[in-house]
Amino acid sequence: MKKLASICACLLLCLSTSVFAEEHADAALEHANAAVEHGKAGHAPVLVEHATVALEHAKKAAEVATGESKTHMEAAVKSLEESISHGKMGHADMATKPAEEAVEHIKAGNK
Repeated sequence: MKKLASICACLLLCLSTSVFAEEHADAALEHANAAVEHGKAGHAPVLVEHATVALEHAKKAAEVATGESKTHMEAAVKSLEESISHGKMGHADMATKPAEEAVEHIKAGNK
């Protein structure tokens, strides 16, 4: 009986971590898309705000993701960091491309 309880607990833990990854990936995607839209409009400060929130969620998703999803989420983190860096310099056009890359990685990692 104890073995069955342990197996059930492990399965629930595995399922819950994927749910957490999905929730964070969804939030990261929402904010990364907003960053892209504001970057295209030339609003570097707003791009940075959204990319920063997306970065926080992408990092949390990467922590609990596994396999190919983890690889994509880690790539999204790097792209968002680059986007934030360019956005802080006021280069909305240069910050938009890495934000777009982050969106693609988040989508691929959230399948």
